[in-house]
Amino acid sequence: MTTLVTGGTGFTGSHLVRRLLERGGSVRVLDNQPGLFHDELRDLGAEITIASVTDEDAVRRCVEGCEVVHHLAAAFRKLNVPQSHYSDVNEQGTRIVCRACVDFGVRKLVYCSTCGVHGHVQGESATEDSPIAPADYYQQTKYDGEVVVQEFVRDGLDATTLRPTAIYGPGDPGRFVMLFRLCKRGTFTMFGDGRVHYHPVHIENLVDAFELAATVPGVTGEAFLAADDRSYSLTDLVHEVGRAMDLDMKIRRLPFAPLRAAAVVCEAVCKPIGVSPPLFPRRVDWFRQHRSFDITKARRMLGYEPRVGLDEGLRQTGDWYRRWGYLEGSPRKQVTLPEPLHGPISLG
Repeated sequence: MTTLVTGGTGFTGSHLVRRLLERGGSVRVLDNQPGLFHDELRDLGAEITIASVTDEDAVRRCVEGCEVVHHLAAAFRKLNVPQSHYSDVNEQGTRIVCRACVDFGVRKLVYCSTCGVHGHVQGESATEDSPIAPADYYQQTKYDGEVVVQEFVRDGLDATTLRPTAIYGPGDPGRFVMLFRLCKRGTFTMFGDGRVHYHPVHIENLVDAFELAATVPGVTGEAFLAADDRSYSLTDLVHEVGRAMDLDMKIRRLPFAPLRAAAVVCEAVCKPIGVSPPLFPRRVDWFRQHRSFDITKARRMLGYEPRVGLDEGLRQTGDWYRRWGYLEGSPRKQVTLPEPLHGPISLG
């Protein structure tokens, strides 16, 4: 079987590509940049094309002959670009991928959206039926991509959507790196009361969800939240990160409002001069947005069951950061994917 993974050299994509290669399949990758693991994935057997999903010719070349397409490519954490860039990639790029899937008779498309389409969760936890309330243009354009996928589903495309929560694990150069760095001295500054929840999903659990979404029958047109067993208050999460580094964390608390105001000003000052702001609203909203989700639907319809718990996952992640220099702020240019904590799931 030949599978295409768009965004396949990124954090999530690289783990999925390796899993698919371990299955013995032929894997193509389409990404607009080499990423951290380009050489490793190529040496493992992946066929890699460096191009954007907005490049229709490149997309069609990569899709032709594929049985399954995992569409992960997205504009994410790009600050010095117009908002139209997000819609070009996340909405129109998805349309290009869907059209190619129809034209070349792809058996299954799995679209990677985000739990962020639900915005700030009202109440204890959200399900797939909770209100769609994106809080920024990234989340909005990812939901616009979902709408595009549903248009093609109505025309006969077998497609399923995943809405991952906060992805973490070894190889993640993003938010969890910052969290580990902020905790490594044993003291963490919490803006706000730390009671809002954050819902992680370990990368291996998420890869399980991608494989299930591509193979389980009867889920055409469905959307599934993909997450670990439970969410954690920010206070509890900080303590869990500390434990992963054998630290007894001390938390000092400051009000959130001044930080948010500073982030708005910082972004406004930096954007016109083309400088990436060190502080911006999306980053600091981590301290105030409640994110907790119910994965009952994925368990019931996909047979999804998170296998990596937070303690095990955070220790593995911290060890990888330490090995490759991320905790010191000087990551090495050449890094490798870690060995997975668990083998591939049984697909029946």
